[in-house]
Amino acid sequence: MKRLLVLSGKGGTGKTTVSSSFIDFSKAKAVADCDVDAPNLHLITKTEGEPQNSDFTGAEKAVIDPEKCVSCGACVKNCRFDAIKKCGDTYQVSAYACEGCGVCAYVCPEAAVSMEEDVAGTLTLYKGQSVFSTAMLKMGRGNSGKLVTAVKFAMLKEAREDTDLAVVDGSPGIGCPVIASMSGMDLVLIVAEPSVSGKSDLMRLVDTAGAFEMKLAVCVNKWDTNPEKTAEIEAYCKEQGISFAGKIPYDKAVSAAVNSGVSVAQTDCEARDALMQIYKNVRNELNI
Repeated sequence: MKRLLVLSGKGGTGKTTVSSSFIDFSKAKAVADCDVDAPNLHLITKTEGEPQNSDFTGAEKAVIDPEKCVSCGACVKNCRFDAIKKCGDTYQVSAYACEGCGVCAYVCPEAAVSMEEDVAGTLTLYKGQSVFSTAMLKMGRGNSGKLVTAVKFAMLKEAREDTDLAVVDGSPGIGCPVIASMSGMDLVLIVAEPSVSGKSDLMRLVDTAGAFEMKLAVCVNKWDTNPEKTAEIEAYCKEQGISFAGKIPYDKAVSAAVNSGVSVAQTDCEARDALMQIYKNVRNELNI
């Protein structure tokens, strides 16, 4: 089974639009949405079966036992994150502000503070003829890299033996969830936009992926909105020895498809034809 990861230097470049189209073109039986901070692939890609949800445990958070708390204030004085507030006769910890450092538990003279595992998100798995793995990180929680790894592991564990291509929709940018999504991938397709910032974002992502010796390909979305910058991106890819998979034109049919909850692969438009050619080029890169 070949594993394709679709990334972008920032949000809004068309990464999920490309991913969902590839899923339909290939009739992919293994799919993962690793953008755990804001997953949206399920809005376009059909899921099968009832969702199987499980808790994802992240870092520990402080919890104050009101029965033991004597309101001495030692925890408040030593909390650097302003996470502890007075509540009646005792104190309470805000799970959103607590960083799990454990200082409050260390300084509490009554042992009223304990460090407990925090449910940082929810893993969701759909199983039918295909597997769709995704997750949602709770607001204000960290450890998104670990959650991304859990999403990928669930997809790979449940994928059918006859699966030839797994498509993973990653997070934008170059942060921890992006780095976590790269491990084990056979090819990373970067979706770029033809602008000054778009090229800069692309270069940062290429540098990040290069540190992990990832095989790369690049495509440009809405290329005809800035042909000059598109040409610069093509030239940059040639200089870096990166496969240039193709260009997608600006097409109003794309917005109409997404608003209708379907992928561009299910429409008859110029953008679909371009995406199909890019998909074929990517398959050639993957030798499938």
